[in-house]
Amino acid sequence: MKFRAHETFFIRKGWLSKGIKYVEQTEGRVFIDKENNPMDVLGIGSNMVKSLRYWLQAVGITYENAATKRVQKFTDLGNLIRENDRYIEELGTLLLLHYELATNKELATSWYVFFNEFLMSEFTQEDFLNFIRNYISMNIGEDEKESGTTRTLEDDFNCIVGTYVPRYKLNPAKVSAESNIDCPFGEMNLVEVLNKRDGVYRKIILSASSFNPWITLALIQKKHCGTEEILLKDLLLASESVGKAFNLDSITLLEILRNLEKLGEAKIIRTAGLDVVRIKHPEQQYIDCVQKYYESIANERT
Repeated sequence: MKFRAHETFFIRKGWLSKGIKYVEQTEGRVFIDKENNPMDVLGIGSNMVKSLRYWLQAVGITYENAATKRVQKFTDLGNLIRENDRYIEELGTLLLLHYELATNKELATSWYVFFNEFLMSEFTQEDFLNFIRNYISMNIGEDEKESGTTRTLEDDFNCIVGTYVPRYKLNPAKVSAESNIDCPFGEMNLVEVLNKRDGVYRKIILSASSFNPWITLALIQKKHCGTEEILLKDLLLASESVGKAFNLDSITLLEILRNLEKLGEAKIIRTAGLDVVRIKHPEQQYIDCVQKYYESIANERT
């Protein structure tokens, strides 16, 4: 479990593309370069540098290994984004990065709990804090130190809100809708302010039109690669499912799967009490589906 590794900073617009640029230029040594101060290279403060290093890993763009600690290496997903959408302009890229974050139990525990375990659709900060405290107490290993102080968990909640709710919606009188401080994940509109005075928020269902069919298949294969038939209820309700990560209801999920069916890559089979989706190529890898997504949008432009 990891909490507050973001140093209280949510992802700013331009951060991830800047990180990609300098990880590439420095062969992954941007955060440990002794000749070029990372703060000068990246143009951000020391705590923001730490935050960016964390976010690149939490959203699945880079990773570090024990042998070369703090040296960034691109993941397979990171390489595809670097090659096809390094400025993070495509909605499909945002969906992939959000899914990586929302299912990252190890590095982004609060995000994982928020989307996969915390079932309230309308909630306050206190609702979430009470739930995650209980989750921590029930799931922490005997050899782990107690983690997640109240301040730490409050900072995580505020960062979740900052990640998905544009700042101009939180403070419309003070922040412009064109502000570049907002997180690009706010474009997905997964969380909204229901009652600002009482601090009430609501999870929002991502529209079916947001899902390119290749993105849908990628998200399914990330968890179910090798499985020919998958229960619809598992796609909707299981932890780390597309349904959980994007707050889907059964109607929206079916619409998304019908679009995948039109692509010819899956078939919905409705039987009494056992509705499944049959994957045409169950061996197809997550990263191959992502590659086909980028190929499909490139073809649309030509």
